[in-house]
Amino acid sequence: MLVFDPLRDPKQLREASAGRQAIICLSGVTPAHAAATGDALSLNTDLALAAIEAAPKGARVFVVSSAAVYGAANGPHVETDGVAPVSAYGHAKRTMEIEALKRGAGRVCVLRIGNVAGADAILGGWRAGMALDQMTDGRTPRRSYIGPRTLAQVIHKLCRETDIPEVINVAAPGVIEMGALLDHAGLAWSPRAPEGPVIEEVVLDTAVLERFYTFTPQECTAANMVAQWREGKHP
Repeated sequence: MLVFDPLRDPKQLREASAGRQAIICLSGVTPAHAAATGDALSLNTDLALAAIEAAPKGARVFVVSSAAVYGAANGPHVETDGVAPVSAYGHAKRTMEIEALKRGAGRVCVLRIGNVAGADAILGGWRAGMALDQMTDGRTPRRSYIGPRTLAQVIHKLCRETDIPEVINVAAPGVIEMGALLDHAGLAWSPRAPEGPVIEEVVLDTAVLERFYTFTPQECTAANMVAQWREGKHP
């Protein structure tokens, strides 16, 4: 295993990329990371471009974006929809998309990922006393999710494809209720009345992804996503 800073050590990045048919850039700066470290959200663009520059000629480069580029609309969001980010993170990811597709024209694929179970603010960010907004129908907010093992399998499958679009939404079909995710994990939470406007549902259309990857029914459930998250946790 190689460990290095891709921005400070471009030579090491080029050497690690040599001979590869696909480069997968999962690196990025989230709002939580930016708040904790002071790192700029603009580093999302720098990291993607570093991966593109280091990739051998002819190699496919996958860069990770976010559902945040779609903004506040419920969806389902299709890759060809217009984007309207509302957060600084969404704007940073959209800038990254534009620059990456421009720099790596014809060999870059942008993966607009929804929420990855365990790397999210709900399951991964759970803390004692956590409260979730509860709607008048009793439900908590719903989002497009994917389990970490399924995500790895999806990316592996895409790496083997020769004809893929420039942008692909990445999530399991359907939506996951935040409260259900915590319930399956056995993590306590309490309902609260929303204090302001709430985006009740954010859904990614996954028809394009499903041309390349066939999801099992289990992979689309909160229970399975929690199980996948637990598989990858350190003892």
